[in-house]
Amino acid sequence: MKKIIIHRLFQSISELEQAIASARLVLKNKRNVPAALIERMKMYDEILVKQRELATVLCGHAAIGNWGEVSRHIKLINALSHMISDDAREILTGVQAPTEEDRHDVIFC
Repeated sequence: MKKIIIHRLFQSISELEQAIASARLVLKNKRNVPAALIERMKMYDEILVKQRELATVLCGHAAIGNWGEVSRHIKLINALSHMISDDAREILTGVQAPTEEDRHDVIFC
């Protein structure tokens, strides 16, 4: 069971890495992408490295049955993933052109 959970954890990190690569490709095809946005994407790579490090340490704790540390590491890894997701959502909101529905939702005073 714990092997499945650990495998799923590493799989989730890989999926996040693929999503970041896809976002980077979208930005690469856009014009006038702000430098700050590119820097944010680079920070995602650093966070992924940290997640993999935490996951590796987690494996060691799981091997010796230190479930408190396993739980703590899972929470740290999840928090980092949420941070990326929230930031990416914010980026995509700013990058996407408004839809026709969005234009109709604008209320003028």
